[in-house]
Amino acid sequence: MPDYQLLYKTWSICPICMKRLPAERVQRGEQVFLKKICKEHGSFESIIWRGYSSFSEWVNNSDQPALENPNCPDSCGLCSDHLQKTCCVILNITNRCNLNCHFCFADCNNSNDELTFEEINKSLSKLIVKGKTLVQLSGGEPTMRDDLPEIIKAAKDLGAKYVQLNSNGIRLSEDKEYVRKLAKAGLSFVFMQFDGTDDAIYKSLRGKSLLKVKQKAIERCSEHNIGVTLVPTLVRGVNTHNIGDILSYAISESPKVRGVHFQPATFLGRVPEKPTNDERFTLDELIFEIQKQTNGMIKSENLLPSACDHPLCGFHGDFIVDQNKVISLLKREKTEKSCCGSPVAADINREFVARRWQRPPTTNASLDSSNGNLHDMEFFLNRVKTHGFTVTSMAFQDAGNIDFSRLRNCSLHVYDKGSFIPFCSYYLSGWKQ
Repeated sequence: MPDYQLLYKTWSICPICMKRLPAERVQRGEQVFLKKICKEHGSFESIIWRGYSSFSEWVNNSDQPALENPNCPDSCGLCSDHLQKTCCVILNITNRCNLNCHFCFADCNNSNDELTFEEINKSLSKLIVKGKTLVQLSGGEPTMRDDLPEIIKAAKDLGAKYVQLNSNGIRLSEDKEYVRKLAKAGLSFVFMQFDGTDDAIYKSLRGKSLLKVKQKAIERCSEHNIGVTLVPTLVRGVNTHNIGDILSYAISESPKVRGVHFQPATFLGRVPEKPTNDERFTLDELIFEIQKQTNGMIKSENLLPSACDHPLCGFHGDFIVDQNKVISLLKREKTEKSCCGSPVAADINREFVARRWQRPPTTNASLDSSNGNLHDMEFFLNRVKTHGFTVTSMAFQDAGNIDFSRLRNCSLHVYDKGSFIPFCSYYLSGWKQ
């Protein structure tokens, strides 16, 4: 008799040779694992759920058959078997970076071999759907480019509805004029690397003290009404104890800070060594720690499964900040089903996050005050715009836990060489033995 219960059959890869393999999601006690066997390299088992909440209630029959597509996951683009449209498209505009982080999915080589402005403009003209597209400018560190304002303006001129910058915040903190140019060009919001409220965390993950740099970058962006969402990479034993403090700091900085987007560490890119299951930080564990470390201010029921990806890929929570605490605008019901795979899910989710992450134009000061009455409808509706706050997460996949049924539902796509490629497929890399 097996010591586990079979939940679902899917497809994955061998993390060593990268060959396609049949895989199974199995449950042992309260924990759920992805199991697979390679004839050459043996068996592999990666934990994907630790049992802090009911797995079946969270996934809720959202899976579609994981077809053995011979092109998946080898950067095939969005084939006919892909179930989701593009919510957000990433365009990498440089290989250069001013940090050498221990955890980096891009693992950039810091070379000067990067796209020209003309090549970037050509890509933008192909990937943008006028009045609709959310494009993330990433890398490397995009602010290494002096022509970033021109790139942002080009995207807006071509019809991008939102232009997002992924940044470590260093240049944003140092160059006030540069930030002014980014704002004038039409930058919508910034996803800023922010791993904690203690410099010991930055020294461990980024190699230097950066907390004051991050805080200064937030102030610089605020001066030009650019919303900032904080993006912590969560590494067990380094900053997972700091989740509550990160949220408290972010809430205290509202409306400058628009939310926190947690990314549990993924073992790809610059981290090719095989992780143990004890090193993995699962999505349900993150939800448990958020509730625990905020003393119940943010409850697990306030964090909903991803609206336009597979439920195992992330969650979102929508809040309003009032007197240094948050009030939830969402609550998960046991009967709620994910809209994963819906043809309009990507469009709905894009507008949801963009409205929250982008700061509105300056409004009536009395309505923007923290002293208003949330029972007053006019004040409440304005407060949602000015002090809306999101708590979101994205649990990326690596060679150990990649699941084709999740990959088929991916709405975060990298644009490269004329193709839209699911994020985890694009960055997938094999492990060393």
